[in-house]
Amino acid sequence: MPKSQVLEVAGREVTITNPDKLVFPADGYTKLDLVRYYLGVAEGALRGIAGRPMILKRFVKGIDEEAFFQKRAPSKRPDWIEVAELRYASGRSAEEVVVRDAAGVAWVVNLGCIDLNPHPVLAEDLDHPDELRIDLDPVPGIEWKQIVEVALVAKGVLEDHGLTAWPKTSGSRGFHIYTRIEPHWSFRDVRLAAETVAREVENRAPDLATSKWWKEERQGVFVDFNQNAKDRTIASAYSVRPTPDARVSTPLTWAEVPDCDPQAFTLAAVRERYAALGDPWAGIETSSGSLDALLDLAQRLGPAEKPPKGANRTGRRESTMPLIEIARAKTKPEAMAGLERWKARHPSVVGHLHPADTLVDGMRGRSSVWYRIRVNLQHVPEAERPPQEPLEVDYDPWADLPGAREGG
Repeated sequence: MPKSQVLEVAGREVTITNPDKLVFPADGYTKLDLVRYYLGVAEGALRGIAGRPMILKRFVKGIDEEAFFQKRAPSKRPDWIEVAELRYASGRSAEEVVVRDAAGVAWVVNLGCIDLNPHPVLAEDLDHPDELRIDLDPVPGIEWKQIVEVALVAKGVLEDHGLTAWPKTSGSRGFHIYTRIEPHWSFRDVRLAAETVAREVENRAPDLATSKWWKEERQGVFVDFNQNAKDRTIASAYSVRPTPDARVSTPLTWAEVPDCDPQAFTLAAVRERYAALGDPWAGIETSSGSLDALLDLAQRLGPAEKPPKGANRTGRRESTMPLIEIARAKTKPEAMAGLERWKARHPSVVGHLHPADTLVDGMRGRSSVWYRIRVNLQHVPEAERPPQEPLEVDYDPWADLPGAREGG
């Protein structure tokens, strides 16, 4: 097995280390196969990431292990890899990678990045997003047909307010809709505009969609507007996702959306599709619109309803739903195993639960994701509801941080 292979890309030499390393064992795709996929769709992929600072989501141990999130660009990097310094609410800052060409794409994939996660800003103006992103996130049990129906409603909301909607599969359970905007508004205004889209989608399709922020209160498809908050990123167009079948977040035409099947868009299929059809998002660069109409609608709708806060001594919000926490774990399999142990102890409770009553949250830690599982007992008769018990898995993601406090 060769230790490295040098590729000529965009007039540069890019070294691919361990090119034969298996990334997707089920289909036999290696790291070099992944690099060649991205080079095959490079023009389309660059429409989503070129000139944008990006978080490096690195799967150094393969897709079966959690990725770690690297904000800071590696100190050892080619002199042609640019960086932009982003400042965060915590007071910290980091110089993040900015990719400009296909050579840059190959370089970040070699680092173990399977999907690409750019910020919605250009390096030249880090304070004013030029993209508004809508992430349609279904609660468990929702069928794909309903997600598509909500996507079409969101398209109508955006177009009715003077914006062009660009659809893509997420490569996971959901669906993404992007719109390019003029870079005149702050992150706060862009998030407000996205929240307004979510509220209007819910107004138009209340049986299909929700804009409720608290997970336990959602029914249907959540129109996730908070992806527009500062420091949030989403897997970009043509990103391969870390799924066993190497599924791709695939740009579509709106004519394709009603009958699309997200399982059909795999690494091999999308590369062939791109070679045959080109990029449905060609032209997105010249489609920038104004947020004025959405911000006017926000004023007419008034402030979004906020859930009441209880008198919790910690100052944290108390849910209006009867929630119990089951597990906090470093990995999803550990968390799910804890859930199964809890279910085995409470079989009579399990029979009352609906699919959406099990809340599995991927929680962003400082450099990786950890998992929390809660159960909503709303459908369990009050007399049969079990109390909060010691957690099945009790992982503290902050325990190893310098200065971590006991119980923090």
